[in-house]
Amino acid sequence: MVMERLWAPWRAVYVTKSDAEKAECIFCAKLNDPRDRENHLLVRRERCFVLLNIYPYNSGHLLVAPNRHVADITELTPEEALALFQLTQEMVALLRRVMKPHGFNVGINLGRVAGAGYPGHFHIHIVPRWDGDTSFMPVVGDVKVISETLDQTYAKLKEGLEL
Repeated sequence: MVMERLWAPWRAVYVTKSDAEKAECIFCAKLNDPRDRENHLLVRRERCFVLLNIYPYNSGHLLVAPNRHVADITELTPEEALALFQLTQEMVALLRRVMKPHGFNVGINLGRVAGAGYPGHFHIHIVPRWDGDTSFMPVVGDVKVISETLDQTYAKLKEGLEL
């Protein structure tokens, strides 16, 4: 059997980090860094913010998170919960307007066993879906093809926010 290789050099930034660096909350780090474009931080609000997922399932995969570092939905204040859901609605509308998907997966993974890559900071996933956005690649090669760069997606969505 021949091993196929998929080159993904952008992942080197993550895999070469020390355990201490990986332990840092990526949500808090990006929220506290003023370089929004470089961090793909799309929206800042009083109680929550939006990031592009840097390992997206599809182009436009967004993460909506509270500004406050909380791990579980039960730790949110009523005001944070409302703000998160309202911002999720706004981001679905933005993605519809700008990227014109045919549907969405909107979800929450609570805990590592439930699929949370960062279980320490609560967040909501918004994944745009298009008819035909699946192919043989994820099934045969365990590979997902993303059709545009994060910078391109960020620019499109940022421009859409300004309309």
